[in-house]
Amino acid sequence: MRILKHVILGLLNRSSMSGYDITNEFHTTVSEFWTASHSQIYPELKKLTEEGLVTYEIQITGEVLEKKVYSITPKGKQQFINWLKIDVPMEPTPKSVFRLKIFFSDQLSPERRKYLLNSQILQHRQRLEHLKANHQKFKNPPKMNSPELGDYLVLEGAIMREEMTLKWLEKCLDYT
Repeated sequence: MRILKHVILGLLNRSSMSGYDITNEFHTTVSEFWTASHSQIYPELKKLTEEGLVTYEIQITGEVLEKKVYSITPKGKQQFINWLKIDVPMEPTPKSVFRLKIFFSDQLSPERRKYLLNSQILQHRQRLEHLKANHQKFKNPPKMNSPELGDYLVLEGAIMREEMTLKWLEKCLDYT
C-alpha cells in the first residue's frame, strides 16, 4: 500500500498546493508522524497525475517562473475517503536505537549510561518545547469537523508521548 499516496491526497483534499508546499507540510505539520523527502514526493505526484487522482495547473510567478499547483480530482477524493475509512491493525513497535542501547547498557559504566540518558532527556525536552509552541496556535480545541481537528489531536498525542518518554527517562536515571 502506498501510504505516501494517501498522505498527499489528504493534503490536497484540504487545499490545492504546489510540490514545494506539499514538501513544506512534511517538514512542519506532518513531520510529527510521517516523513517524506522531495525526492519521494515529486515522483508520487507524477504517479497520482497519471492515475487521474490529481491534476495540476501551471501558474506563473514573477515574470518567468512556472510552478505546478496540484488539486485532487473526484476520483482521488473517493480513493482517499475509502482509504481513510479502513481500520488498520496496530503497527509493530517502532525501532529505537537508543532503547536498544539502554537494553544493553549493563556493559557501560554508570557515568556513560547517565550521560546517554541526560542527552536523551535534553533532546526530548527540546522536542516537547517545540510541540507546545506549535500547540499555542490553538486558542481552543477545534470543532469536531474542523480541518484543524486532526492536527490538534496528533499534536496532543505527540505532547503526551514526549511527556511520558521524559518520565520514563527520568525513572531510568534512578537506576544509574
